Amino acid sequence: MKPHPRKRQEILHWVTSNYEKLKARGQGARSDLNVGIIKAFPIALPSLEGQERLADLLDRFDTLVNDTDIGLPAEIAARRKQYEHYRDRLLTFGELAV
Repeated sequence: MKPHPRKRQEILHWVTSNYEKLKARGQGARSDLNVGIIKAFPIALPSLEGQERLADLLDRFDTLVNDTDIGLPAEIAARRKQYEHYRDRLLTFGELAV
């Protein structure tokens, strides 16, 4: 069974962040990594309560980033309007009296 592409990215991140520890478990002069070394390496998992808390936090973060009524998109829209207001005020010149 092939992992989902997102899972592959997580696995790659985990292996690269633990590379030196994994490599130290190897044997011989080269101490190359292999599947057996990676599978035997302990992975610390938070408690179920911790995982639920983390999932809730990530859900709220996702809402802040992606919900168009609140969060980042709303803030970007407000800053855009503010930018347009000041741009128009600064770059609108009155007629000069001759």
